[in-house]
Amino acid sequence: MEKQNITTFGEAVSYLYAVPRFTSKNTMEDTKEYLHRLGDPDRRMHIIHVAGTNGKGSVCAYMRYILEAAGYKVALFTSPHLVDIRERFLVKGQMVSEEAFLKAFLQIYEGLDWEELARGKGYHPTFFEYLFFMAMILFDREDIDYCILETGLGGRLDATNAVSRKELSVITRINLDHVEYLGSTIAQIAGEKAGIMKEGVPLVFSDVEPEATRVFTKQGANLGSMLYPVSRNDYAFLNFNNKNIDFSLHTEYYGYIRLTLHTIARYQMENAALAVRAIEVLDKARTITAQAIAKGVGACVWQGRMEELLPEVYVDGAHNDDGIRAFLETVSQDGVEGGRTLLFSVVQDKDYRHMIERITSSGLFCKIAVAHMHTGRAADLESMRQLFIQKGKAAGCLDAQHTGADCDNRENAQTQVSCQCTAYDSVQDAFRALLKNKRQGERIYIAGSLYLVGELKEALMDNIEGI
Repeated sequence: MEKQNITTFGEAVSYLYAVPRFTSKNTMEDTKEYLHRLGDPDRRMHIIHVAGTNGKGSVCAYMRYILEAAGYKVALFTSPHLVDIRERFLVKGQMVSEEAFLKAFLQIYEGLDWEELARGKGYHPTFFEYLFFMAMILFDREDIDYCILETGLGGRLDATNAVSRKELSVITRINLDHVEYLGSTIAQIAGEKAGIMKEGVPLVFSDVEPEATRVFTKQGANLGSMLYPVSRNDYAFLNFNNKNIDFSLHTEYYGYIRLTLHTIARYQMENAALAVRAIEVLDKARTITAQAIAKGVGACVWQGRMEELLPEVYVDGAHNDDGIRAFLETVSQDGVEGGRTLLFSVVQDKDYRHMIERITSSGLFCKIAVAHMHTGRAADLESMRQLFIQKGKAAGCLDAQHTGADCDNRENAQTQVSCQCTAYDSVQDAFRALLKNKRQGERIYIAGSLYLVGELKEALMDNIEGI
């Protein structure tokens, strides 16, 4: 490969998107070595490392907001982004500038051994490794108090695990996802996530899956690390009021505290509880008060997680079986009486057969639309449509060509699964049609992939005709 003359932000982004075409996964030793060549920026940071199957980004966001409410300057590295690649790099809640992005990109680019690469040898970072290195450079330039790192895939071999020191590790709920890379059982996947645990570094984790808990407990004993589990017994739903959730949380240093989440997503209670426990372990109530925790949790906004894009139009980043389970749990308790429509799309490497089976058997939606996403990873449109019809019939649909008229009958709408499933060639076409036909009191949900959420957000930002 030959070195290019890259001088603009746009050229840098285009190069990064092309990286997967000519790189393959490197070893952890390679990643650590290049981080060392960059001057070990991670050694100058107080790092909180977060892994898990679902909820990683939300837990990172809650921790960030709490720390900022307490007066700390926080840097946050997450993935994926929805619209702008700079969403992955936040300092004090703001995306880094295009100029800073380009400067960090070029520092890595110019440091590669281009003579070796031209001979088909030498080290070149993968897409995610490149972004991780950029994050370390960008954050090292800022006088930050805490750096929160979200793993990309897995944990043990994830690029973010190349950091040499951590203040705290956090592992969110574990479920079957990316089984082709991480293992086919909860225990195997938990083992990969547990790879972020380091000797003597405390771990806060979701104590929901017994198999995962056993893995973390054994690893903690081997490493001499204190473990702080968070289970369903630690928090309780109190009230749902004006699209906000009030819940109580039992804490070690503050006793029982009452918190308000500005979301309708009940699954966020678990994520907020994990974040609060992590802050407790980190600070032990020395500088962070219960008031700062309540303020941070209440202020937290995380894009694409049961987010209201337009009045009565919600997007959720549910992109695997457990994510759909949590999504449907929230939908089932939303109190909507005017019927619900779902816009669904998914990437082909997900187990979307089970996702669709959960959706159809829930009986929650009067109409379903599937749409083709503009990504090479998109699942086949007709395959999705046929699966909805097939699974819908198995769940007791009246007719594969059902028009959704039953939704005018509230009792029937809650007990019958609609088999109506319309396919659209684009996400924008589907969204236009759903908005055009939306009835009074009806709610539209969009779920299945963060790519889907990103496409919709970008379309709204561009103010496409009809939206």
